[in-house]
Amino acid sequence: LISYLGDSWRSKSDPVGYARRLGVQMAGKVEIYGDSRTMFGSEPFLVSLGHNVHICAGVQFLTHDGGVLAFRDRFPNLDLVAPIAVGNNVVIGVGAILLPGTAIGDDCIIGAGAIVTGAVPTGSVAAGNPARFIRSTEDYLAKALINSLEVGHLSPAEKCDFYRSRQEARDSE
Repeated sequence: LISYLGDSWRSKSDPVGYARRLGVQMAGKVEIYGDSRTMFGSEPFLVSLGHNVHICAGVQFLTHDGGVLAFRDRFPNLDLVAPIAVGNNVVIGVGAILLPGTAIGDDCIIGAGAIVTGAVPTGSVAAGNPARFIRSTEDYLAKALINSLEVGHLSPAEKCDFYRSRQEARDSE
């Protein structure tokens, strides 16, 4: 129980450090939003992350195929595992699941809830079940620049004030 509580505390207070201790390979700056305790499955050492990778809450990296458990009584050594590789400048949305053998290129965005298998080419936005190409990240950026509220640099308190004043202005119209 004490070990579980310690792991739980470490995975929430320092999710990146906890993932490193598990054996996840990181080439540079990685941000994990949420608890990393169960994020990397039973073979975390098969997961490699590039630089400037942002992983949202609830993401799962599954490096093994649990379906083989149904046959382990006849084939005790049966196991299917494959690495997962994530490139540089990648965002993985809330609740996405990366299956064995997934390779995500550089400059990619993976949508919330996506089920990702195989290769996601560099410069892609992919989403859905199964994940599929939606648009290029350049097209995504062009649209984001048009629709941006220009508040990315503000602190949470400043953003709150901005949104409140914006809502008050709408309400007075």
